[in-house]
Amino acid sequence: MPTAPVIAHEVAAPLLASLSRERRRSFALRLDRWWDDLAQPLTHIYGDCADELALRLVRLAATAYASRPESLHELDERRLLQPDWLQQPGMFGYSAYADQFAGTLRGVADKIDYLREFGVTYLHLMPLLTPRDGDNDGGYAVRDYRSVRSDLGSMDDLEELATSLRDNGISLVVDLVLNHVAREHDWAAAARAGDPAYRDYFYIYPDRELPDAFEACLPEVFPDFAPGNFTWDEDLDGWVWTTFNEWQWDVNWSNPEVFAEYADIVLLLANHGVEVIRLDAIAFLWKRLGTNCQNQAEVHAITQALRTLCRIACPAVTFKAEAIVGPHDLVQYLGTGRHTGKVSDLAYHNSLMVQVWSMLACGEVRLAAEALGNLPRAASTGTWICYVRCHDDIGWAIDDGDAGRAGLSGYAHRWFLSDWYSGVFPMSPAQGLVFQENRATGDRRISGTTAALCGLDRAVDIADHIAADVALRRILLSYSIVAGWGGIPVVWSGDELAAPNDRHWADNPLHADDNRWVHRPALDWERARFRHDTATPIGHVFSALARLARTRARLPQLHAGTPTEVLEVRDPGVLATVRRHPYGAMVMLANVTASPRPWPSWRIRELGVGDPVDAITGDRPPEDGNGDFWVPPQTAYWLVDSSWLA
Repeated sequence: MPTAPVIAHEVAAPLLASLSRERRRSFALRLDRWWDDLAQPLTHIYGDCADELALRLVRLAATAYASRPESLHELDERRLLQPDWLQQPGMFGYSAYADQFAGTLRGVADKIDYLREFGVTYLHLMPLLTPRDGDNDGGYAVRDYRSVRSDLGSMDDLEELATSLRDNGISLVVDLVLNHVAREHDWAAAARAGDPAYRDYFYIYPDRELPDAFEACLPEVFPDFAPGNFTWDEDLDGWVWTTFNEWQWDVNWSNPEVFAEYADIVLLLANHGVEVIRLDAIAFLWKRLGTNCQNQAEVHAITQALRTLCRIACPAVTFKAEAIVGPHDLVQYLGTGRHTGKVSDLAYHNSLMVQVWSMLACGEVRLAAEALGNLPRAASTGTWICYVRCHDDIGWAIDDGDAGRAGLSGYAHRWFLSDWYSGVFPMSPAQGLVFQENRATGDRRISGTTAALCGLDRAVDIADHIAADVALRRILLSYSIVAGWGGIPVVWSGDELAAPNDRHWADNPLHADDNRWVHRPALDWERARFRHDTATPIGHVFSALARLARTRARLPQLHAGTPTEVLEVRDPGVLATVRRHPYGAMVMLANVTASPRPWPSWRIRELGVGDPVDAITGDRPPEDGNGDFWVPPQTAYWLVDSSWLA
């Protein structure tokens, strides 16, 4: 009896018949190389159904491969020859809603010169596939995965944009919502119509017995406007699982039909030129009674199987896990154990983001050093997305154990941070808004632009130039830390222009109850005209962040495969890290206080930086007669040996 790999080749052969011998051979080699990585997780998830599903996926892969444009086949070869392309220090990201940035997909293409000027090599466009009408959670309630929002353009426009970006050295990132679909999606409509096959695409219960059993362990994501995790639907005559909103129905990944549907969608996006697929809400995919239904082992098996499918059909495509989870769950999304190097290529460094805001608020680093220093080390093939903020709110994912070891109460510190960034705490300059307060847990997340949270909005309002200078230092310090951490730093649209909060965010009735829109303003292109005037806050920030992008590109120490080590806390106001690259070390000293702070120069040299120079400015740090370097207030140094800047 033929083995499964042999049958897989036989299944693929007729679908590849029109291709050249060399092209067919390439597919066959990939199938041999990655067959086990596809079959094993499917067996773990689906048991006796796995073999049939694996062969179905091979058919999908072969069909997509046969229709893949020649330019993308060439890109596949380039990526296979440089598997660490995402880890290169020249990667610098930008994230935006296409309509808020430039109106349409064609409008985005018209702004490529702006992106290149800023140093962008990685562009994440927020959800652009067709959502439900009306409130749609910022596009995350998808009605049709196979079309683009009509106001943005078409799938052809998406492909043309991806091509133009690629021709200019920019990789396109697009969201794929995996956990749920809109109530109006065809699958949901068929389920409401009574089709048993499509009812099995969702979690539907006739009464509250099982929903109540699950609810005992489930958190509420949006307690203010979507309490609970289940919604009664009259058409279904049942309770449907709705983690996020009543019109976002969780899909049933234990059904192999669901896996096959999403596999086909992934391949569709790949053949339209998308290079990175952001796997939205990935932590929620697998439901298990008695747990919080996040971070289950099957999630990583699902991701491995989807990624392996791309290895076979379109290896230029990579995955980014949108998993905003606790610090010690985070690293699993870059692969641990048997999934090492086989799941998501990218994951959000949520812990770094949270600790940056914590350090800015309290002016000390002991909690950050404890939390960041004790994170499990990611696989060398994994790459962090490092960011100051994103489209979402900021939740204070601070581990109580980390806080305790740093001499703090986790609960009290989270409370302090919410007070500080909502401007309630005395002397706080921040102008954030509280998002989704949970009175039972004390959880209060925060919305606001980087400029508003750092105090620039308030300083401008009262024309306080000293406060404005402090706020600008905070902005640049935060971005210097994330850009110097390794991985891919990503700037949220508007931050490069020190954009203020959108004071008219609630004018749109579709999201008047969602204050995250306060930090999602349309890019002000009139404001962008001042980006070269460094005497303005706009030009000051734009030029400084663009300089970070240029500086990173020439420092091999910032290759993402090189881990960041958190050094001992010699001064509670200075976060110190080292990146030990074979070409030489880089030491980052980040002073989070309002006064100059010393750090011993002998320790820098002991770490391998013999003649230290700040790579960002090209200047030598001032050294006193006691052998200490002095780091200016709210400033980060990237110290490398002077030979790197010769």
